[in-house]
Amino acid sequence: MLQNTSNRKAGVARVALLALSCALALTACKGGGGPGEAQAKAGEQKAPDAVPVEVAQASRRAIAASYTGTAPLEARAESQVVAKTSGVALNVMFEEGQRVSAGQTLVRLDSARAELQAAQTGAQMRKLEANYARSKQLAEQRLLSANDNDQLRYDLENARAANRLANLELSYANVQAPISGVIASRSIKTGNFVQINTPIFRIVDTSRLEAILNVPERELAILKAGQPVQMQVDALPGKSFQGVVDRVAPVVDSGSGTFRVVCSFEGGELLQPGMFGRIRIDYDNRADALVVPRIALLEDEGDPAVFVIRSDNKAARVPVKLGYLDGEWAEVRGGVNPGDRVVIAGKTALRDGTLVQLIGKNAPKQVAAADKPKTEQPKQ
Repeated sequence: MLQNTSNRKAGVARVALLALSCALALTACKGGGGPGEAQAKAGEQKAPDAVPVEVAQASRRAIAASYTGTAPLEARAESQVVAKTSGVALNVMFEEGQRVSAGQTLVRLDSARAELQAAQTGAQMRKLEANYARSKQLAEQRLLSANDNDQLRYDLENARAANRLANLELSYANVQAPISGVIASRSIKTGNFVQINTPIFRIVDTSRLEAILNVPERELAILKAGQPVQMQVDALPGKSFQGVVDRVAPVVDSGSGTFRVVCSFEGGELLQPGMFGRIRIDYDNRADALVVPRIALLEDEGDPAVFVIRSDNKAARVPVKLGYLDGEWAEVRGGVNPGDRVVIAGKTALRDGTLVQLIGKNAPKQVAAADKPKTEQPKQ
C-alpha cells in the first residue's frame, strides 16, 4: 500500500516538470529573438524620415525695380466727321481702313443751291461796291451827305459778309478730313441724303498710341516723364513693345487715391487702338543684386523668410530683408549669403531643423554603395 502511494507521487512530479518545460519553451518562442532584436526595432522607430525638397542657390544678377499695370490702348487723336450742311452724297471717296490726310476731301455733296446763293450774294456785293465808289467821289465834291455815304458803306460791308457766308456754305459741300489718320468707320453711301451735323466718318490717328494708368499715390515720387516702358498685348503673344512715360498728372484723385500716368507708344501695323496692354515701367536698376527665386519666399503671415539648407542637410528658417521684386526673382538685402541653398519646392512640409533629402537638378549626383547592384563572381 505504501509503495503504490509513492509511485503515484513520483508520476505527478514528472508531469509537473514536463508542463513547466513546455511553458518555458513557449515563452522563448514569443520573445522573437531576444533583447538585441528589440533594441534594433526601437532604434528604427526613432529614426526620422528625410523630407524630399528641391533647392536653388542664392546668386547675383541684374534686377530692375518696376511698376506694372494694365490698360487698353487709345489713339492720341480721334475725330467724328460730321456734315456741316445738308445734301445728297454725290461721291464718297474713301472706305474703312484707308489712310487720309488732314484737309483731304472725303465726300462731295450736292452744292447747286449753295452755288446759286453764292452767285446771288456776289452780284449784290459787286453792285454795292460800284455804288459806294461813286458815292465817295460825290462826297468828296460835297454833292452827297456824309450820312448817305456812310449808309452805302454799311450796306456794302453787310453784302460782303453775306457773300462770305454763302461761300462758306458752298465749301461745306466738300466734307474734309479734320485730322490725318485711318478711316475707322463709315456710315454713308453714295446717293444718301445727308442731314446737317450727321456723323458720317470716324477717323483715328494710329501713328501714336497711349495707355493711361491709374497709379496708387505711393508711386507719385517715383514715376517720372521720360522713363522707359515695356508692353505686351494679349492679341500678340510673345512680342514686346517699347514706349516711354509721356506725361504724369501731379494731382491725386481724392476718391480713388490714384493719379494718371500716360504711356506713349509708336503705332503701326501691329499695335492698334483697343488692344489690351500689360505695361511695365522700370524706374531703377541694380546690376549686381543678390537674388533668390521668388517661389522660395514663405507664404505664411509672418515676416519675409526662406528655408536654408545647412551642411548637415537640415532646414533652417531664416528671416530675410527684401529689396526689389522683378518677375520670378526677389532681391535679398540681408539674411542670405551668395551660394546658400534655399528651398523652392517642398517647403510646406518643413519646420526649423527638419532633416531633408535633396532632389531635382541641384541634388548631389552620387550613388550609395549599398544601392549598387552586386556582381557575382564566376565559380572556379
